[in-house]
Amino acid sequence: MAQATAPDTGISAMLASVRAGVEVREASLIQEWATIAAWAEANTVEGVEGAATISDGYIDTGLPIAGDGAPLVSEFALMELVAVLGRTPDGGRDYVGHVLGCAWRLPNVWAAVMAGRLAPWRAQRMAEETHSLSAEAAAFVDRQLFNASGVGWAQLERLIAEAILRFDPDRAEAEREAAADQRYVDIDPGSNGLASISGLLDAADAHDLDDAIARRATLLGKLGSEAPLDVRRSQAVGELARADLMLDLDGAPAKRATLNIHITDTTLSGDNPVARWNDRPISAEQVREWLGSATSVVVRPVIDLAEHIPVTSYEIPDRHRVSVELRDHTCRFPHCAKKASRCDVDHAQPHGKGGPTCPCNLVPLCRRHHRAKTHSKWRYEVTKPGTYRWTSPHGFTWQVDHRGTHAHPLRT
Repeated sequence: MAQATAPDTGISAMLASVRAGVEVREASLIQEWATIAAWAEANTVEGVEGAATISDGYIDTGLPIAGDGAPLVSEFALMELVAVLGRTPDGGRDYVGHVLGCAWRLPNVWAAVMAGRLAPWRAQRMAEETHSLSAEAAAFVDRQLFNASGVGWAQLERLIAEAILRFDPDRAEAEREAAADQRYVDIDPGSNGLASISGLLDAADAHDLDDAIARRATLLGKLGSEAPLDVRRSQAVGELARADLMLDLDGAPAKRATLNIHITDTTLSGDNPVARWNDRPISAEQVREWLGSATSVVVRPVIDLAEHIPVTSYEIPDRHRVSVELRDHTCRFPHCAKKASRCDVDHAQPHGKGGPTCPCNLVPLCRRHHRAKTHSKWRYEVTKPGTYRWTSPHGFTWQVDHRGTHAHPLRT
């Protein structure tokens, strides 16, 4: 590595420039927060939390994104703000909720941010940590955060725990029961023929699973596997799954594990090194390894994504849904990453107005954004298969295609 030759004065100037940039960025973010708070005041929905409200002739819903004591904001107006911010639907909703949480529930923290004494990112985390507290408990924490810039995260956690004990002594058990309902296991296909697993389990279940994986990984080592322990643990998960699939647990025949792989004849001959598993590229060598251990192989014809086979019914045939999922992969709302396989399939031109039930007129939208298109002023048009132009209630536009979301220039 070449050694720096700039004199100390040059380095000082560089650091001063970086510092000035930080101050400009912080000032811009503070202004953004102030504008978001003003936006919230203009987009408050009066009514019962979660209840539908008629607004500008459309059915809208007030969302409690900032916690107890903060105003309900318009669901569809929030979608527009988040899109203009360039954030994902879920991440943007959380971000705006944290800003409003500071403004309405943590006035001392908010004042520190507006005065430049507290970095917005620190205030955002404080709002996140106190989001679930009652308004009274949040106010207690805020009073203790009068000198918020010097509070550490461990101290904040202790303050929150004290607030819960003071103002909601029954909450601990209720939270435990609610947390149990959030348990899940999710498997997300990655690259190179691998997939990641994430989940939230009951502690006892997690202990037993870890013990079973450890035992099987140890056994693989004793049987001669030279793979590292972490690799053997991952292999153990697969073996445990296949052993379970062979059991007759519900009186039905044992099920087979199925992998859907997209290949060509040239992949098998070695002339094409790339195949696909779901929408992920994998190597031909990985396919050969999988096929070598398969108990059976079923060959299905290729789906032509450009094929037009409309049907007269409103219900969407499986082959059409598969074609749409292969074409679009995710919800087609700006910045939304919800998998197409978990989305509704929307008729771009309504079926009742002559829109065909055909892949060319079918678009995957997650339930949230399907509702926005149906019940608010959000609109989209199909400019060509797989490419969509979205328009927000206030006229901002985005193009969504296989490359992602692209904001069009601001109106002049």
